[in-house]
Amino acid sequence: MSGWQTLLYKEVLRFWRVAFQTVAGPVLTGMLYLLIFGHALESHVKVYDQVSYTAFLVPGLAMMSLLQNSFANSSSSLIMSKMMGNLVFLLLTPLSYMNWFTAYVGAAAIRGLVVGAGVLAVSSLFTTLSFSEPLWIVLFAVMGAALMGSLGLIAGLWAEKFDQLAAFLNFVVMPMTFLSGVFYSIHSLPPFWQQVSHLNPFFYMIDGFRHGFFGVSDVSPWLSLSVVGGSLAVVCAIALHLLRTGYKLRT
Repeated sequence: MSGWQTLLYKEVLRFWRVAFQTVAGPVLTGMLYLLIFGHALESHVKVYDQVSYTAFLVPGLAMMSLLQNSFANSSSSLIMSKMMGNLVFLLLTPLSYMNWFTAYVGAAAIRGLVVGAGVLAVSSLFTTLSFSEPLWIVLFAVMGAALMGSLGLIAGLWAEKFDQLAAFLNFVVMPMTFLSGVFYSIHSLPPFWQQVSHLNPFFYMIDGFRHGFFGVSDVSPWLSLSVVGGSLAVVCAIALHLLRTGYKLRT
């Protein structure tokens, strides 16, 4: 097993050993959202023809859980290593910055995908899911997980203590996630807020992912693909640059 594979295995094992907290907990949270919002709004909200509101919610909740847990995995791993002082042992290894990036982002993506799949699996007990264009589902799920894993890596490198990481999560990740169309179609918003929503890359991740289930979406999946792909390239480039320069790793 090579160096990056060992680090990847260690990072996957880190969250899998406490899967009740890192996997089952987020799946339960997604189910509570589904039960509460689905029950309260099922008869009052209609987004797409032939698609119930509960079914409409499921892809958004699955992608929201995927994004949040991908971010949490890489960011929490780095900040914990910094706070506990064991990051120095990784710095002594001959691992390259690309090895670090692959292992941390890979483990974050795996956790996000596992949680997202768990939300979909449990949701199938409450509503009938269709998979109109599964390739879009897989594509946006993988790209979204990698993007948020990379963003979590940036946040973990930047933060020096837990409250800084919490601020990044609460004031950047959470608002962009909840204002991305998880619970609604942006066409139900006033024109000004529709334009604001189009500036949110999280909206394109969720809308493209949802397109794979129903074959319909608020914008073209190709537009979503270009925005998500561009955002992924930028975030990955920043994360790789910070790792290459050792930003806040050797201080």
